[in-house]
Amino acid sequence: MKTLRPLKSVEKLENATWLDTVANPMRDLVQAVIKPGAVRDILHGVPIGHPLHPLMVLVPTGTWLSAAVLDAVPGSKAASAILIGTGVVSAAPTALSGWTDWSEGHEQQLRVGVVHAAANAVAVGLYSLSLVQRLRGKSGKVLSYTGLVVVSAGGFLGGHMAYRQALGANHSEDVPHRVQPGWHAIGALAELPDGRLEKRVLGEVPLVVFRQGDEVSVLSATCSHLSAPLDEGTVSYDDGDPCLTCPWHNSMFSLKNGEVLRGPATSPQPSFETRIVAGTVEVSLPNAG
Repeated sequence: MKTLRPLKSVEKLENATWLDTVANPMRDLVQAVIKPGAVRDILHGVPIGHPLHPLMVLVPTGTWLSAAVLDAVPGSKAASAILIGTGVVSAAPTALSGWTDWSEGHEQQLRVGVVHAAANAVAVGLYSLSLVQRLRGKSGKVLSYTGLVVVSAGGFLGGHMAYRQALGANHSEDVPHRVQPGWHAIGALAELPDGRLEKRVLGEVPLVVFRQGDEVSVLSATCSHLSAPLDEGTVSYDDGDPCLTCPWHNSMFSLKNGEVLRGPATSPQPSFETRIVAGTVEVSLPNAG
């Protein structure tokens, strides 16, 4: 079955360069206001291991959909008003987490995201007006039902960003399925520069290798955030432990175990076990295959 013709227009948004005049300043504003640190990492979802925004979205959309059902039931005016008010209040932190993720996206994601955010802003406005009308003793149903249509359209764009454009997805999820189980040689220890990142390839999987004396750390070289080449990143130290910073969006990972130390990445990097056999470095990925 082919994609419905009206929905194909969504794909055109990705390359609508005129949206850059809005998207780029908004990205700069978000990055200036929500600076790197604990708050930004929480908004990205680093502590929970995946983006926070999809969880937050459940509150406003869930309450508004519930209100739409109650509006069709006699005697439910007060309950509908409470649900709509809850959705309006929760929309702000939900949008904040979404803006934070969006600000680290690439051009096509930014363009679709601007329209997604605009639709959601209109929906919040409609629901806010509906709530005001209800508090004044009026119906407000037309406004809220219109808001539901608009927020559904915005949700469709959000799904396009998440599933078609993979914003927030783990871009290194496939690594364990592309690596054979067991130990694999990646080169002689003497060939690896000490204290610098080195790229190696295992089959078709790029690796980033970091040597400290006789200790070797190896991670997948494809950043879990948006597939940046981590072998082009920079190394720093946290309490003596080496850390790798992504060259594109400054996600930071532990070179020891691939753990996320700073967002926007929320998924850890696949981390390989290493050993040295007769001067040759060998690697093995737990649960590979």
